[in-house]
Amino acid sequence: MTTRVGFFPQNNTLWVARHRDLLPGVEWVDLNALGRGAPVDPTRALPSAHGDHLFDGGYDFIGTGSTPPVTAQAKGHDIVYVAISEPRVENGRLVVRDDSPIGSVAELKGKRVALGHGSWQTTLLLLALERAGLGWGDIVPVDAYGNAAELLVNGDVDAWVGSYPYLTPVESRTRTLVETDGLFSHRSLWFTRRDFARERPDELARIVTALQEADRWTAEHPREAAALFDGDLDAWEHALRTRPWGLHPVSEEFVAEQQHAADLFHANGLIDKKISVADAVLPEIGELVLRTR
Repeated sequence: MTTRVGFFPQNNTLWVARHRDLLPGVEWVDLNALGRGAPVDPTRALPSAHGDHLFDGGYDFIGTGSTPPVTAQAKGHDIVYVAISEPRVENGRLVVRDDSPIGSVAELKGKRVALGHGSWQTTLLLLALERAGLGWGDIVPVDAYGNAAELLVNGDVDAWVGSYPYLTPVESRTRTLVETDGLFSHRSLWFTRRDFARERPDELARIVTALQEADRWTAEHPREAAALFDGDLDAWEHALRTRPWGLHPVSEEFVAEQQHAADLFHANGLIDKKISVADAVLPEIGELVLRTR
């Protein structure tokens, strides 16, 4: 049975593993080619992102940011977390134009905020709003993946949850409104179906081992790794040099943080039902991840 592994450049580990052929025999599935499903109104619901394709035969294993596994659980999918990265708080933040009169998150009320809705950016923005005493309904979210930086600098939106390397070209024209550090850990996450984890533990261990190797190589060769990505080489090298590497078992701290975000999603009408993040954690997978270090 051929294993199918989803990948896209935003999960650097999977991207490097794919382009260095570290998992011979698997079928690599380009998540961007699968698309994001039907268009959604970002003021009302979280898109399904990539979690659905674990259950429609699209693939068996994926890596994303913090939001998609919560969305998948809320839709009733039986996912399990496989591993988490160290915090990646340096990877992005909430910014405004350098000449913007907006000086605090509270001043975003009624303003247009660009983000990749359904990605980790939704989590960051909702947590920032909560801290300021606001909710999702207090802003005008603008779902923008490819051209968010352009929208901000052109004045078409008032703020943007930006990330590297996409922040690099416009960094001199932006000002930080909220740092990710101190707000949430913004980790990379890897997850699969419960049946795959239970029925194919050896294959899961092979995948995790290959991803650990991808991270070790990237940490040692950031310039070469940057050349594997499309876009500005220097910007990608900077992004890769500043990120932590290595897969780690799911921690209690992470589960608590993820549960708080999930509760906020539900309270703000972004998911239809409450979930228990702990239901998607299997202790034996943590032991597997430790063995691959």
